[in-house]
Amino acid sequence: MVLDLEGNILLVNPSYEELSGYSFEEALLMKFQTLFPIESLDKIFHYFHKTTLGQVQNFDCFMISKQGHTVDLNITNIPISVDDKIVGLYAVIKNITELKRARAEVRQIEEFHRVLTDNILDIIVNTNLLGTILYVSPAVKHLLGFEQDEIIGQQLSSLFYKEDVQKAFLEREKLLNNLKGYNRGSYRFIKKDGSLIWLEAICKPIVNSDTQRILEIVSVFRDISERVKAEEELWGREKAFRNLIENSPDTVLIAKNDKILFINETGVALLGASSSEEIIHTSIMKYIHSNYRNKAKRRIKKVFNGETTDFTEYKIKRFDGTLLDVEIKGIPTFFQSQSAQHLIVRDITERKKTLELILHSEKLSIAGQLAAGIAHEVRNPLTAIKGFLQLMQVPLDNSTYVEIIKSEINRIEIILSELLILAKPQDVKFNEENLNTLIQEVKTLIDTQAIMQNIQIEFANQIGNLTISCDKNKLKQVFINFFKNSIEAMPNGGTIIIEIKKHSKNNAKITIQDTGTGIPKHILKKIGQPFFTTKEGGTGLGVMISKQIIENHNGSLQFWSDKKGTIIEVILPLNNKQ
Repeated sequence: MVLDLEGNILLVNPSYEELSGYSFEEALLMKFQTLFPIESLDKIFHYFHKTTLGQVQNFDCFMISKQGHTVDLNITNIPISVDDKIVGLYAVIKNITELKRARAEVRQIEEFHRVLTDNILDIIVNTNLLGTILYVSPAVKHLLGFEQDEIIGQQLSSLFYKEDVQKAFLEREKLLNNLKGYNRGSYRFIKKDGSLIWLEAICKPIVNSDTQRILEIVSVFRDISERVKAEEELWGREKAFRNLIENSPDTVLIAKNDKILFINETGVALLGASSSEEIIHTSIMKYIHSNYRNKAKRRIKKVFNGETTDFTEYKIKRFDGTLLDVEIKGIPTFFQSQSAQHLIVRDITERKKTLELILHSEKLSIAGQLAAGIAHEVRNPLTAIKGFLQLMQVPLDNSTYVEIIKSEINRIEIILSELLILAKPQDVKFNEENLNTLIQEVKTLIDTQAIMQNIQIEFANQIGNLTISCDKNKLKQVFINFFKNSIEAMPNGGTIIIEIKKHSKNNAKITIQDTGTGIPKHILKKIGQPFFTTKEGGTGLGVMISKQIIENHNGSLQFWSDKKGTIIEVILPLNNKQ
C-alpha cells in the first residue's frame, strides 16, 4: 500500500484487495485510518507520525474488513523520501490472524502444562540420555522430601533402592532401543529421611522427528505404596487360604457346572489318583455312583442358581473301582472370574461303620428289654399247646384242638422271627413295603409288654394299604423304640393311640400319642442329642438313631409334649407310583 502524508491511499496491490475485501477503485477513495476501529486510531497515528519523521516502524494491530471480520495484522511502515524530503510512505501489511491464534493456543497449553506439572501429585522427571535429571516437578517435595534444586543435576539412579537399580537400568536400556515405545515398572525409592516408598514409573522418550534421535526421557512416578501393601496382604491371605485348602482334611473341589476346575491333595488321595491333572477338566458325574447322579444334578443346579446345599450322602467311585460313602456340601463361589461351585466332600466310611455298630448295639438293647414280655407271650401258647395235647390223649374228635395248636405255633414263630430280625444285622435294602402291615408287625412285638403294664394300644389307619419305599428292618427299630418309650412313660397304665393318615399328596403321617406325664420343656429341647437320657441304664442314642433313620428315608420327626402326654409325629414319603 502507498500512502501520502495525509493518509490517503494512492496504490494497493491485489493482496490488499483479498485481505480487506475492498476493490482497487474503492481503496483509492479511502483514507488509511478508515480501515481501523476508533480505539486503535491513537496507535495507528502514533506509528504513522514516526514514519513521516523518517523512521521505519513495525507494529501489530487489527483492522475491520469490508465484510465486518476482524483481521490481525503486522504492519511495517517505510518512509518514501524524494530529494531528502518525506513525501509519503509504504505500508507493508501481513495477515497474522492464524499465527496469533496458534500463539495463543501454545500459551494456553503451556500454562495448562505448568499448572498441571506444578500441582499434580505425581513426580514428573526429565533426564538426558545419561540419566542426569534436567527437570523435576514440585511433587518431589511431597513424595520424597527433596527440594527441586536438590535433585536437578543428580543421577536418577541415586534415588533408587540399591536392589532395584539393576532392574531400572535394564528397563531403561529397552526403552532406548525402542523409539516409539514406553515402559512401565515399579521400584522402591529412598526418601530424604531414609525410608522407602514404592513408586510406579511410566517412561517415554522424546525423539527428534528429523534425526530420529532421542533427546530426553520423560518419566512420571506415582506413589503405589498403599496398593503394594494391599497386594501383599491379599497375597498373604490367598497363600494362607490356599494352604488351608490344600491341607484340609476334607476334599475341596471347584467346579463349573459339572466340570472340575480345582481339587486339593486330599481329594486326589480320596479318589485314588496319582495327581490332580488326572482329575482336572473331568466330569463330577464320572465319580458319582449311578444311583445318586440324578440327585447330584439337581443339587448342582441349585448351587449354580446361588443356593447353598447342606451335606448329603452319596456313594462315589474311586479310580480303582472301589466305592466310598461320602457327604457333599455345595457353596456358590467365583473362580477365575466365573461363577462356580465350591464343593466340600467328606469321607464318612468310618463314621458309618461306627454308626452301624452303635445301631446294632441299640437293637440288641431293645431286644433284651423286650425279652421278658416276649417270653411271657411265648409261654401262653406253649401252655395252651400242652393242655390240648393232654386232651388229645382222650379218644375224641381232636380236629379243633389241632387247629388251635397250629395257630399258637404260628404265633410263636411270628414273635420269634420278629425278635431275630431285630437282633440280626441286616444290609441296608430299600423295598416297597405296606405301611399298615409294618406298623401292625411292630405292634405285635409290643402288645405283651403293654398288657403287662396295663396299657391299651389303639390303632387307626386312615390311608388303607398304601406303600412306602423303605428299609423295613430299620423302620421297625424306629417304631419299636418310640412304642417302648411311650410304654415307659406310663408306669401306672394308660393308652397309646397310633394313627396313620395322609399328610399331603405324597406323604403319610404316623402319630404315636400317649397319656403319660409328659416331658418337661428343658428336657424336650435336648431330645435327640447323642448320649442324653433320663433313664437309668439308657444309652441316650435311641432317639438320635431313630431321627437319622427317618431322615435317611427323606422323612421328618417332631415331638410335642405337655402334662397330658406326648405326641411323636413321623412323616414319610409314600411310593411315587401311588
